[in-house]
Amino acid sequence: MSEFAQPGSSKLAPTPTSGTPPDHHSLVHVEGLSVETVAGLSIVEDVSFSLAAGEALGVVGETGSGKTTTVMAMLGYSQPGATITGGDVRVGEVKMTTVKGREQRRLRGKVVSYVPQNPAGSLNPSMRVRDAIEEMLRAHQTNGSAPPVKDALERVGLTGSEEFQHRFPHQLSGGQQQRVCISVALVCEPPVVVLDEPATGLDVVTQARLLDELLRLRRDAGVSMIYVTHDLAVVAGFADRIAVMYAGRIIETGPTAEILQRPKHPYTRGLLNSIPDHARPRRLEPIGGVAVGIGDRPPGCAFAPRCPLRIDECDAAVPALRLVGGLHATRCIRPEHVGPPEFTPPELERAGSRQATPLLSVSNLRAEHRGRGEVVVAAEDISFTLNRGECVALVGESGSGKTTIARTLAGLHRLSEGRVVLGDEELAADARKRSRAQRQRIQIVFQDPSDALNPRHAVRGAVARPAQILRGLSRGESDSEAERLLGLVRLPKGIGDRYPAELSGGERQRAGIARALAANPEVMICDEITSALDVSVQAAVLNLIAELRESLGLSLLFITHDLGVVSTIADRVLVLEQGSIVESGDTLDLLMSPQHPYTKSLLDAAPSLSKSLSSAGSGAS
Repeated sequence: MSEFAQPGSSKLAPTPTSGTPPDHHSLVHVEGLSVETVAGLSIVEDVSFSLAAGEALGVVGETGSGKTTTVMAMLGYSQPGATITGGDVRVGEVKMTTVKGREQRRLRGKVVSYVPQNPAGSLNPSMRVRDAIEEMLRAHQTNGSAPPVKDALERVGLTGSEEFQHRFPHQLSGGQQQRVCISVALVCEPPVVVLDEPATGLDVVTQARLLDELLRLRRDAGVSMIYVTHDLAVVAGFADRIAVMYAGRIIETGPTAEILQRPKHPYTRGLLNSIPDHARPRRLEPIGGVAVGIGDRPPGCAFAPRCPLRIDECDAAVPALRLVGGLHATRCIRPEHVGPPEFTPPELERAGSRQATPLLSVSNLRAEHRGRGEVVVAAEDISFTLNRGECVALVGESGSGKTTIARTLAGLHRLSEGRVVLGDEELAADARKRSRAQRQRIQIVFQDPSDALNPRHAVRGAVARPAQILRGLSRGESDSEAERLLGLVRLPKGIGDRYPAELSGGERQRAGIARALAANPEVMICDEITSALDVSVQAAVLNLIAELRESLGLSLLFITHDLGVVSTIADRVLVLEQGSIVESGDTLDLLMSPQHPYTKSLLDAAPSLSKSLSSAGSGAS
């Protein structure tokens, strides 16, 4: 077995597991994995790592870094238009890159399970929750050790009631759909589980419960886990090791505490500086530039065009992955110049000092869901005021009524009781009955951007349409405005000619934000708009929104489960529990001194990078 490359060498070796060198005892062994498009362009290049039983590896990087492609190859899959061109992937004694057809299906779920990022596209719309779980059990002919359906649901934070088991996917929220996918993947307790952004649609309480369950499986059953994410804060307290990917290569890897406290690649440091933290509110520092595409990778270091430490030597050749101490390795020729992450919180300007001018007033709002003779109250007695230029965050667990309130204010859900007043005009409950000027003044950005982007229209046209219809711009003017806005949300040039299906999830979300801005609204309702974004892009979008608020007087109702995001952008917070507001107040006061037990539980469950760093430091000492 080869070792890491030393300075000056181009040799790349597998990443050792924490405390265990890569050998035939490793449960998962990936060496030299390469994936290319049918045109011969490299997607993933020479990726290597090993994983011991019960160990967790966090695979971190921005959209397009090759994370999902790498872990899909572990199951023997390659995406349409791509093929595995080299390398060896073994799970136990099984070589996954050569397994096909029926044998592949037999192993998936029994030997290695995959939890997808997009649950809606993975659950059979005609199959009930119970049937989805039981199908996995039947496929692998599990013995009596497998948990019953009720227990399988409850251990991921879902109710195991008969009524819930009989629901179809369209009757579940996004977070519930994701938890069902996780339940299906874990029900046979395979030795290896690959989780691809599993917490994207989950609130902080459910996410914490999920991580606890995953830790239990690692401890009790020796399950190895690969956790793919763009957020280092999520894996900080979960993973033993972290592998940071960029442009299809692992550019830094090592023990979690080492990566968090002493990053040795500028890209890793940039990711750390981009992560919001409710325990230490601060202005975020996004990474400059845009990640390179598959066909645009330079001959030298792929990060060089964005790197503040770039020198001429960086452009000469791809740096080798070399050890910089212990089990810590980096693909940077200047690791000694990479400083620790910067978490000093600068003073954040809040709108509380500005003159309050009410813009949107909500009084005694009640919203219901009706079906089959049943009435479910989603939100009741909701009252608040949104001032001009202010950002109010609505926070709560999945199912607490946040999205229903957002859709009701936008006129997309029936208002059962109450009033919504914009300026001095009461808004009709149905958006179709509102005037064009009223529809222009209040816009919504959906959690799932597919709700706003027509799959048959190119992105430029989808973004330009509100500018044409609601602002009266000409075709040429609206197209120019669309290009400007796509650039503002950091989408690369030329993406306006693509269709939504050709974009990643994060790219579609940014296009959805641009589409809402095209109407030039006064109020923008943001429903979990950053949940699918890379942390660096999220930081850039949050800073952009802050600039728009300042320059345009834009008011925001920001719905999120990410308390770190709340600490960065919101002036006031409304905490929602089971459809009712249980606490509200100034953001910093509420985060630092919560009064309601439910608010305290949210804060306790929320991931915090600064707390993880403190814990890592204590452990290291």
